[in-house]
Amino acid sequence: MHRYKDFKFWQMSRSFCKDIYLLTSKFPEDEKYGLVSQLRRASVSISSNIAEGCSRTSNKDFSRFLVIALGSCYEVETQLLLSYDLGFISKTDLENYTETLMSVVKMMSKFNSTLS
Repeated sequence: MHRYKDFKFWQMSRSFCKDIYLLTSKFPEDEKYGLVSQLRRASVSISSNIAEGCSRTSNKDFSRFLVIALGSCYEVETQLLLSYDLGFISKTDLENYTETLMSVVKMMSKFNSTLS
């Protein structure tokens, strides 16, 4: 078993999730059950799947959860792009959030490649 709190990519994904909550609090009220909900759930899923994978006893199982977390990262990226397209976030926000997200993806992918 691994200690998820020690992973930099888990720490960053947790902080990123908080930032997504703050960002989406400024979205239009009619997006409460649309993009707001989707972005929040997908961002929560990243750190949650990392943590759940750490509880698994085999590297194969852990790797499966990291792949799910990676999928959530790309889901969030797509939703951020849609949020930009709809004028809910600025280009600067899009670039900053995407940069952070891609840092998490790179770290997690690199680590996942060591589990095989």
